[in-house]
Amino acid sequence: MLEIKNLFVEYPDKTSVVNDFSLTVKDGESVALVGANGAGKTSLIMALVGILPSKGEVIADEITLSKNTENDIRQKIGVVFQNPDDQLFMPTIYDDIAFGPRNMGLDEETVKRRVNDSLSRLNIAHLAEKTPLKMSGGEKRMAAIATVLAMRSPIMLMDEPTAYLDPRARRSLIRTVNSFPHTRLIATHDLLFAAETCDRTVLIKNGAVLADGKSENLLYDEKLMEDCGVEAIGVYDRGVKL
Repeated sequence: MLEIKNLFVEYPDKTSVVNDFSLTVKDGESVALVGANGAGKTSLIMALVGILPSKGEVIADEITLSKNTENDIRQKIGVVFQNPDDQLFMPTIYDDIAFGPRNMGLDEETVKRRVNDSLSRLNIAHLAEKTPLKMSGGEKRMAAIATVLAMRSPIMLMDEPTAYLDPRARRSLIRTVNSFPHTRLIATHDLLFAAETCDRTVLIKNGAVLADGKSENLLYDEKLMEDCGVEAIGVYDRGVKL
């Protein structure tokens, strides 16, 4: 379970980006976080793992985020960044996926097993010895997800996961995300993706919760979505399976 209680985040110049944000995501639940550019989605995600300092409470599987527990929290919460190039920095994809487990001090046999399990689960074993420099956006996205899977974190945060993807890669990602048992919080502008992968949606505006409810209700509500600064899913898109 992921619990966020009265969270505030501000930048060094005193700009407030997350304002009294509270949310509980239950075990195994998939929640979309939707809002306009600058609404605070990415800042919130970065704060949940201590990359950005915050005030308030973040609790992941009964561990409360603090300076002393950042490493523990990051083993509970895996983050898939918006740009996979921020996540892939080793000579090969194998080494990228192995990086986290190695830093946990796991023996090399266990690391190898975790890497191979992650590659197999995402059907990207053929990418193991490739360099990210020679890969497509879709391949990089799957490789970035594999780095999180290898950590065996029960909670997964995803920031704009469909960015850089062509339609085929996007459909593959939808199937992949729907197969995960993780507790998920997914920040996205892609409302059809949110509808396909999340039963629940939270609308964020000016760093605060504007609305929280079933995706099938919120994402099609033209007035509410307009207030959030995002265009609602059109009536002709209802029921579309991508």
